[in-house]
Amino acid sequence: MANRFVVIMAGGKGERFWPASRMRRPKHLLPIVGDKPMLAQTVDRLEGFIEPKNIFVITDVVQLEGVRDVCPSLPRENFVAEPVGRDTAAAVGLAMLLIKEKDPDASLAMLPADALIRDMVGFQKALDVAFLASEERPQLVTIGIRPTDPATGYGYIQKGDTIGDYNGTKVFKVIEFKEKPDLETAKVYFESGDYYWNAGMFVWSVRAISDALAQFTPKLQSGLDQIENRINGGEDLNELLAELYPELEKISIDFAVMEKADNVVTLSATFDWDDVGAWPAIERHFPKDSNNNVATGEAVFEDCRGNIVVGEKGHLVALIGVDDLIVVNTEDATLVCKKDDAQKIKNLVKGLSPDRV
Repeated sequence: MANRFVVIMAGGKGERFWPASRMRRPKHLLPIVGDKPMLAQTVDRLEGFIEPKNIFVITDVVQLEGVRDVCPSLPRENFVAEPVGRDTAAAVGLAMLLIKEKDPDASLAMLPADALIRDMVGFQKALDVAFLASEERPQLVTIGIRPTDPATGYGYIQKGDTIGDYNGTKVFKVIEFKEKPDLETAKVYFESGDYYWNAGMFVWSVRAISDALAQFTPKLQSGLDQIENRINGGEDLNELLAELYPELEKISIDFAVMEKADNVVTLSATFDWDDVGAWPAIERHFPKDSNNNVATGEAVFEDCRGNIVVGEKGHLVALIGVDDLIVVNTEDATLVCKKDDAQKIKNLVKGLSPDRV
């Protein structure tokens, strides 16, 4: 069996969770749901399945020390910082180079840092199947999530014919990736049973993803080749990234490769999953009062319905006569918005001064 590695992508800004999430301490470094930071939960989920020495984290240079602090079980050299964000295709290319240096015959999983998954056994089973599929033939494996409702906030994966069965789990040819749909389209997807949510979890061999990048993103691959050649010539990785990484093509791995390649397959995960993408997500994971209000800190409600309150310890938040609001209080900022406007928080953050981001 090939060596297996996991690379966790932990460079996001988590802007939709402002003001709790900040540039230096973003969403994946916070216990948004659970008693540990989301990144720490992601690492814990791999316990007993992947050795710590085979787990790498790609992050942002500003977040590097914070990321290391919440992952004490991983070797310090397994953390690599992007000098600037160049979207997920560049991160995948960098991950490929890191693992190729360790073992060019290895397989690697690319995982987001901030998904909520409580079923560790089910998660590891699905990941094992994805590795087995990637090791049997040069195919790009994505783990699909069976929809529980016609959600409009996720991209979808349309499955095709069965191409294999691994320990009782079927793997399907991917027909097409679909962008986030409107509600009517999402209902069609949900009722058909042929569509999965796209969770952004991928598994492939070093060779398979290297070949795909070379075929579909030759410009990006050229930059990666330059980095690899100079690493092999003895130059320092961090210095090379500072010089060359900002020039890499900026494109997502979905657009760059997954939507174009003909060797993409998927499997249906049986574990629970929530990408916890914005503040409204937390009401799915905390108890509600009789009027559907949710509070993760100290809060009182008078004639209120459907509100979400997130507060600092020792700070009481009181709401009277309001419905469907998000109220987040931190040491230096307070957010108040309608739940339906939660996606606009990202736009608000773009207009803030750097000291508030």
